[in-house]
Amino acid sequence: MNIKATTKFLKEPALVFILKENQNIESHSFFRELAEKDRNHLKLFFKKVSSEGDYSYLIPLPNGGLVLLLGVAGGFSHRKSIIAMRRLIAAVRKERVKKILVNLKDFEAPQQNFNYETLAEITATQFELADFEFVRYKKEPKSGWSTVQEVNVFSRYNPRILNSVLERGQIIGEEINQARILSNTPGGDMTPARLAEAAAKAGKRAGFKVKVLGEKEIKKLKMGGILGVSRGSAEKPRFIIMELLRGKSKEKPVVLVGKGVTFDSGGLNIKPFQGMWEMHLDMTGGAAVIHIMAALARLKVKKNIIGLVPAVENMPSGSSFHPGDLLRSMSGKTIEVLSTDAEGRIIMADGLTYAQKYGPKLIIDIATLTGAAVVALGQRASAVFSNNGEILNDLKSAGEVSGDYVWPLPLWEEYEEEIKGTFGDFANASIKSHYGDAILGAVFLRQFIKDPKTGLENVSWVHLDIAPRMTTIDGEYLAKGSAGPSVALLVQFLRNYF
Repeated sequence: MNIKATTKFLKEPALVFILKENQNIESHSFFRELAEKDRNHLKLFFKKVSSEGDYSYLIPLPNGGLVLLLGVAGGFSHRKSIIAMRRLIAAVRKERVKKILVNLKDFEAPQQNFNYETLAEITATQFELADFEFVRYKKEPKSGWSTVQEVNVFSRYNPRILNSVLERGQIIGEEINQARILSNTPGGDMTPARLAEAAAKAGKRAGFKVKVLGEKEIKKLKMGGILGVSRGSAEKPRFIIMELLRGKSKEKPVVLVGKGVTFDSGGLNIKPFQGMWEMHLDMTGGAAVIHIMAALARLKVKKNIIGLVPAVENMPSGSSFHPGDLLRSMSGKTIEVLSTDAEGRIIMADGLTYAQKYGPKLIIDIATLTGAAVVALGQRASAVFSNNGEILNDLKSAGEVSGDYVWPLPLWEEYEEEIKGTFGDFANASIKSHYGDAILGAVFLRQFIKDPKTGLENVSWVHLDIAPRMTTIDGEYLAKGSAGPSVALLVQFLRNYF
């Protein structure tokens, strides 16, 4: 998709009129630019059709050309603006229109707490997301894929600056879509080794360093969590290390840790049919980290960012780890395995321990960790936990701006009683309670950012449980499959953090 700024009213592309509730078609800025015959035609059409609720109509004009009317019901807000951006692209794709002209001001919302450039960037990102469909395994139809060729963004803003901003937005959208491609790839084709290859390719393309550790190196590091979970699979584990060091030499980095379970069968605690077929998406956190790194590199962000992905496949076999096993993690702390289907927190424990080797100022882990987070929040926001209240608020704000929403859940010390092991230091599930597993998963991970000797937390830490946003849902106008969660959120956050 080619997205470009223009200060001119163009007649060749289809004209987009986005109308808020009770807005008359004659009030739209594009209306007065049309010939009188076309204006009269549109007024007559608008009187005859329903203009209530959310609607879209494609109207041929007497003098040639097309107009797409997109109605938005209810009070207009930034959240509705983001949906309108996607609805627009969905409508254009449905009608197989290739070129459009849209007025950027149509997406402005009352009480918007960011500038015009940010709006333009978000618009370009959302256009990219809405134009994406995972078709790698499909035969292309004779008519071709229904994608948008060109979006002309009308604005009186400096076109040179606006084009630069739109390009930034496209970069973010492209990297989110690349993360969606990785996540959507079936487990038979997306193994730990292939995830590592994808990271290496992304690093070469975008400009960041990638190092991949194999099973031998993982054993040397005594990453017992990763080794234990991967034991049942014929696919050997990988530990992916990515470095983007463009900040000051003495500046402490931010370390991102993404869960990379390329397929999660549940292990010996095997999942039911209903829960297993989407489990190639259990590496969504790892895919997000790879493409957050790529987006930041392409955006030329001058920060020190490290990305880590422990990559495994969790399968049942004669060599699988068992319920009741005790695994010694890289930190030296032992993990009592009560469920082999709570494997994500086990491998993330080793990732969090390794992260501290960098002396970071902030660690952010990203994982499709718990179904309980979906129960708590539904599918419209990721769960977020942090030991730093200021960062928690900044992440919420970044989510509201980017449309990649998060909502905080508690990390009270009292919950630690429920993850204490009987024979090991910590249990990966609770035998004391069947409730609150999203919180217990976060509390479990928190133990591995604590100093093993003092028990103190010397680093700010965030846990994102992105299970609620693993896949798209009806009504958000995104293709079925991966939603690409946390990429837009953390690109927005990390550019402004420090």
